Amino acid sequence: MKRLLLIVALVFLAGWLWSHRERSHPPGVIAEAEPVQSPVDNPSALERNGYRIKPLHRFDIEARVLSASTYRLDREADLAPVDLALGWGRMSDSAVIDKLSISQTGRFYFWRTDAFPIPRREIETHSANMHMIPSSASIESRLKGVSRGQIVRISGYLVEASASDGWKWRSSLTRDDTGQGACELIWVEDLSIR
Repeated sequence: MKRLLLIVALVFLAGWLWSHRERSHPPGVIAEAEPVQSPVDNPSALERNGYRIKPLHRFDIEARVLSASTYRLDREADLAPVDLALGWGRMSDSAVIDKLSISQTGRFYFWRTDAFPIPRREIETHSANMHMIPSSASIESRLKGVSRGQIVRISGYLVEASASDGWKWRSSLTRDDTGQGACELIWVEDLSIR
C-alpha cells in the first residue's frame, strides 16, 4: 500500500512539474498588441470574499507571462491570490527577455540587465506586474496554473477594492508608471492560456 501511494504521489508530482514548466519560444514578438482599456458607464458593484470591487475601466490584454507568483499569507491573498508579470510588444520577444533577469517578490516585479536589449523606458512601458482577482473558482484554478513563457489573454476590469475597515487597493490606470502603485489590479472575467 505504501508503495502504491508513493507511485501515485510521484505521478502527481511529475504531472504538476510538467504543467508548470517554463514555455520557450523562438525569437520574435509573440504578443504584439498594446493592452486595451476603455471606460465603463454605470458599472455594477462586484464582491469577492467580503471585499467590495468597483470597476474603473474595461481591460483586455494578450501578453507573455514573464513570471507568475501565488500568494497565500498576505491580506491581499484572499482577494488576488495570483500576480502575473506580463510583457507585450518587444517585451514578449525571447531575444529581449533572455537578456533580462526577471523575478517577483512581495507583490512586486523586478528586472535586471547588464546590457539593455531595448531602451529602458520600453521595458518599463511594455511590462507590468498585475494582481489577478478571479471572478470564479474556475478562473482562480486556471490562474494558479499559469507558467512563465505562456501567452495569456485576459478580459475583465481594472478595479478598486475596499473593505469595511477602510482598507483600499486601487489599480493603476496607465502603463506608463513605475514603482509602488503602478500595478494593475484586474477583475478577471475571462482567461485563455496558450
